[in-house]
Order: sequence, then structure tokens, then C-alpha cells
Amino acid sequence: MPSVLPQDSNVVIRPFQYRDLEAIERLYQESVETDNPDAVAELQKQLHWLHSWYWLLKFFRLFPNPLQYRFCLHVAEQHRQVQGTIQVCPFNRTRSTWRVERVAVTPQVRAQGIGSQLLRHCFESIREARTWLLEVNVNDKEALALYRQNGFQTLAQLTYWEIAPALLQELALGEPDLPNLLPIGNADAQLLYQLDTASMPPLVRQVFDRNADDFKTSLFGGLIEGVKQWLSKTEVVSGYVFEPQRKAAIGYFQVRLCRRGHQPHEATLTVHPAYTWLYPELLTQLARIAQDFPPQALRLASADYQPEREEYLQQIGADRIEHTLMMSRSVWHKLRESKLVSLEGMQWHEVLQGLQPARKPVPGGMSWAGQGKPAPETIQPSKPPSRTGQQNLPTEQIKYASQRADEIVQPTESTSPKTERESD
Repeated sequence: MPSVLPQDSNVVIRPFQYRDLEAIERLYQESVETDNPDAVAELQKQLHWLHSWYWLLKFFRLFPNPLQYRFCLHVAEQHRQVQGTIQVCPFNRTRSTWRVERVAVTPQVRAQGIGSQLLRHCFESIREARTWLLEVNVNDKEALALYRQNGFQTLAQLTYWEIAPALLQELALGEPDLPNLLPIGNADAQLLYQLDTASMPPLVRQVFDRNADDFKTSLFGGLIEGVKQWLSKTEVVSGYVFEPQRKAAIGYFQVRLCRRGHQPHEATLTVHPAYTWLYPELLTQLARIAQDFPPQALRLASADYQPEREEYLQQIGADRIEHTLMMSRSVWHKLRESKLVSLEGMQWHEVLQGLQPARKPVPGGMSWAGQGKPAPETIQPSKPPSRTGQQNLPTEQIKYASQRADEIVQPTESTSPKTERESD
């Protein structure tokens, strides 16, 4: 739902609509560097795909599916004109980590902080996100300043490499030593999750927050991926290396191959840190797979915590094409605490309800000396009861006490003459 930010009452941030596509295309073209033809071509392809499948994507957002958050776009509107846009998407299956794909703002309003307002809107509206992730080019000073201003910190440094077609043909001449190379299925998700966990440092693993379900493909997701490959004329090949002694996966690759030959092949490579000798073997396998398609360059990435991969790619003559920073930011939402029981208005009889007797006790005299036996009567004639005590005692008890006092006194007076006669 749209929100009006307090920083500028004229700025309204809302989900994008079909009428915003032309303005979004204009913003993207201004933000992309003209000297990068591959980025411009990729952007034009995405916008053309968005124009064609807008209503289908809008329908998919109504229920959970892999395309529900395919294009999660928000625009910043000022005076009924789109001045900025942000594109985000979930990074893992549980949607605890989200990724900022792109932030674009017109140059005329960058000083107003609309980029920061777009980021904060996503932080506050997407409450299931606990961590945010993004990649930014090291030469993009404005984007770096924007992200650092909003709390993003460097997580890792990434380097993108490109292997020329001639070098791929040379690598394909070798024979890869991969005796346990297996295809990937949903049954191998736990093995791939363990390999992914072991191949990255703890901080990166905590930010990614993946589990075994992230390496599974649902039936609906497989159908969508098949349609996507058919439309884009691409093919995805993947496999992993199994270690039978440890019963673990030690290497994994996935390559997206272009059948038309108008864009480079893209590969993803994961190797266990204890088996770095797999880099030459897996790259040879990728080169042999690419020989069945039109000659194109192969692109893959390496991180600063993978020095063996960078060393090998530099050794074989791969070209560095881009250097980026992976940045992350944690978001802690303040949850509204609901008080089930209010202690302020609670009475003591409600607190000690479990300690009350089953029935209300009747006040009266009690004797703890001998229960079940009548208490002995004690009379103290030397200390008559007080007036107050007489008022409290019943009348029958007062009469009975006076009679008993007379009986005790009378025998004492008659025994003295009887004693004198007996003595005579």
C-alpha cells in the first residue's frame, strides 16, 4: 500500500503500475552506464519482458509461487511524476534475506534523499526480511555513499571473470578427472546444502541463511524454468562431484548456455575448501560442455575468500571484467508486545485464587490440644469476668458459672463443725 514519508510530504511511495513502465524504463536508462553495452542490452531485455508479461505477473502475485516476487518494484512519485524506483526480491526460500536489485533516482531530485526514502520504505514494509543484501560496483561512488548512509557494510569482495572462446577451446582439449560426477536432483539437496555451508565463511553463511529447501526445485518452479529457457533460447546444465568415502558433495557447477550465441555463457561454481584441485577439472568439464553451442565467452565470479579460484583463473589467462562489493544490512523490527494478563488492575483474590479454601470457614472456638474431645471447663473465681466479657457471654453460661461457684463454697463451710465432733 502507498505510504507518505514524513521527510517530504509530496513524495508518495507505492507499488508500480502498468502506467509507470515508461518512466521506469527512462530511469533505468539514465542509471546504466552507456559504455557497458552488455548491461544496456540486459536491461532492455528485462523491460521488454516486463511489458509483455505484466498482467501475468500481476496474477501470480495473488498466491504463493516462484514468480510471486519476480518483479517487486516500488516507485517514488512526486507531483504525480515518477522520480525514483527500487527493485527487490527474496534471496532465500524462507524470505528472511532480501536482495536489493536496483535503485534508480532522477538526477534532479537526488539531493532530496529519495533513494534513502525508497530503501527505508522497503525496510519497514517487508517485515519478514531480517537481512538485506546487495552488490554494487566499486566505481559507483554515488551508490556506495547511498548504501553506506543507510547502514550497509561490506560483506565480501567479488570479481567477475570472462574466459574467451579461444581459451575455452584450449581447455576443452583436456580430459577431466571426475569419476563421480552425478546429475542433480531434489534428493541431493541436503548434500548441496552441506557443500554450500562449508564453502563460505560463517558471516556470509549467516547472511545468506539458506537451508536444504533452497536447493530443491518444485514442480511449478521447474515448469516456469522450462518456459523461460524456451523463450530465451538457453539451456541449463548442472552436476556435482560425490565423494564416496565421506559420502559428501565436494564440487558443484551450473552453467546457463546460450543457443543463439548473442550473449556469454554464465557459470556458477562451488568447491569445497579442502578439494581446491577440482577447479581445473570442473572448468575443463564446463569447456567441453560449451563446445556443443555457438562459441561464446564463459563468465563466472570469485570472492575474496576463494583465493585458490582467483589464482587459477589468473593463471590460465582469464580477464577481469568487473569488481563489486557485496554489502549487507540487518533489520530488527520492534514487535508489538501483547499483554495477555494485566497486572495493574488485578485484585489479590484473583492472584491467590488457587490458595483459597474450598468453602468459607465459620468463625468459632477451636482447640488444637485435642481434636474430637470436649475442652475441659476451667473456672477462675478469684478473677471475675469483666463487664465487657459478661456482655459477650451468653446468659445461660453466666448462670451455670455462678451455681458452680456456690457448690464449691458451701462444702467448705460445713466440713469444719463435722471435723470438731469427730475430734471430741
